[in-house]
Amino acid sequence: MDVYSINMAEKKFTVFDLLELELKDHDEMNLKCIAGRQGLTKALPVPNINRPGLALSGFFESFAYDRVQLFGRGEVAYLEKLHAEKKTDTLRKLFAFPVPCCIFTHSLNPTPEFIQIAEESSCAVLQTNLESTDCSSRLLRVFSNIYAPRKTMHGVLVEVYGVGILLSGHSGVGKSETALELVERGHRLVADDIVEIRCVNGNTLLGQGANSLISHHMEIRGLGIINISQLYGVGAIREQKEVQLVVELEEWNSNKVYDRLGNDQKTIDLLGVSVPTLEIPVKPGRNLPIIIEAAAMNERLKKMGYYSAKDFNQNVLKWIETGEAQAAYYSSEDNY
Repeated sequence: MDVYSINMAEKKFTVFDLLELELKDHDEMNLKCIAGRQGLTKALPVPNINRPGLALSGFFESFAYDRVQLFGRGEVAYLEKLHAEKKTDTLRKLFAFPVPCCIFTHSLNPTPEFIQIAEESSCAVLQTNLESTDCSSRLLRVFSNIYAPRKTMHGVLVEVYGVGILLSGHSGVGKSETALELVERGHRLVADDIVEIRCVNGNTLLGQGANSLISHHMEIRGLGIINISQLYGVGAIREQKEVQLVVELEEWNSNKVYDRLGNDQKTIDLLGVSVPTLEIPVKPGRNLPIIIEAAAMNERLKKMGYYSAKDFNQNVLKWIETGEAQAAYYSSEDNY
């Protein structure tokens, strides 16, 4: 399989990029910049957040300054106390560190001294109407996606009976044609040709099209480019899906011994995650879509704790132990 690795460490994700993210539904941040616009170009080096309560009180040991600083009701109440006492030394010490940005939740406003010092330090001050807990969880979820290790692979990603299956193999082996037949049978296409895979939470592989504008288009040799969503409707496509099984299609090799029982589960390593994989030989007359449907249902059974191959072996052993196998063997010899 041809793999192109993407090193996210080489990409610079800035405060402005955070503001410009097109987030929807449960990921929407509702952020706006209320001060320190010169700091919008600052990078966010650490995908995490910090509540600067201790720093505001003057304790700067182990201060996580390189994270997004989140100000909730407690922090703002302390800022107002510092404002009433006309104390700014602590704020100046805080902004002496290279803080990437500050976010105020609950639509709370910082004190005039805070805005002034933030402007002098070129630190962007953002505001959201979300509660602190909700803002934290959404921000961490966004960071998990943005900073996730990722790679792109040649293949086709489809959802079959709820199982995300990555079809791989050499060019021309029939990946797109097989995926098209699966769509015709009621399953869904996630991406064709170039699939971007990213590892989220350390053990979950999410796949989507490398280019969202063309990911649901498919190239069929002899037919050309077709738009799956236009031909089969929006129910035939999906934006992203967890990669749970890799099926490698290859030309039938008569000299190769293929697995016929399924006792040995092969896996492939993708971004440090082991994914079950199957090698399916391709030759005229084989109905690949039906085989892949059966593989998807079998994979679901495995997730539920049922292994067909192991159950078959146990039934054979029980049959041998009962003596019926010996009786059948000797009775067949008597016939000759």
